[in-house]
Amino acid sequence: MTKKEKLKLVWRIVRNKYVLTTILFFVWLTAFDQNSIIDRISLLSLNKSLKEQREHYKEQINENKEKMEELHGSKENLEKFAREQYLMKKDDEELFIVIEE
Repeated sequence: MTKKEKLKLVWRIVRNKYVLTTILFFVWLTAFDQNSIIDRISLLSLNKSLKEQREHYKEQINENKEKMEELHGSKENLEKFAREQYLMKKDDEELFIVIEE
């Protein structure tokens, strides 16, 4: 079979209405449809990143719950947290803030 005959055979197959319809259908699905493959891929990557964010926030929630339980466990822990985080002091104390540069 020569190159010209092969080309004619391919052209004849492509001109077939069923093959042409199938090609157009796949082009439509990949590019123009509301649920196109391109959109599906981008939504899958967005879904993956949102799941990772959800796991991150779940870990933060668990850490914060542990801290809350620790703070509510004793008055000394609560006082230490208030002094360190909110710079609170007792009435008869003086507070010196050292800023390191």
